[in-house]
Amino acid sequence: MSKHKVSLKVNGQRYELEVEANKTLLRLLRDDLEMTGTKCACERGDCGLCTVLLDGVPTKSCMVLAVEADGREVTTVEGISGEELNAVQKAFIKHSAVQCGFCTPAFIVTATALLKRNPKPTEEEVKGAIGGILCRCTGYRQIIDAILDASKSG
Repeated sequence: MSKHKVSLKVNGQRYELEVEANKTLLRLLRDDLEMTGTKCACERGDCGLCTVLLDGVPTKSCMVLAVEADGREVTTVEGISGEELNAVQKAFIKHSAVQCGFCTPAFIVTATALLKRNPKPTEEEVKGAIGGILCRCTGYRQIIDAILDASKSG
């Protein structure tokens, strides 16, 4: 398999790597950069659990080849906040929107991007934004409530 040089910024840090042509961004993040906050589940784009921000846009990292991320900026859940939790993370805790926690990173990065783009979303806009992410524990009510609550603290 041929290798390609890739230069990308992940969570504010520049990385230069050689990757196989068929390696996904998900595998680069988890395997090469050891950023395991991005979850691996279906690897077919169905569940959305691998969602990261690619140039600020929520993106299923299993559906993007690492070479397609060349020259771009990626934000994972590890890069969402600094030492302090952001408003979304605090609201997820407050509203018990974290059950098993497996889907939480995808919801956190997606909600953070939504609130940056639209600081005061309606409930329907929140539902639309998180629609591609599956959760088997919460029933979504706590997640929606948490995102709406986080929008009030901005």
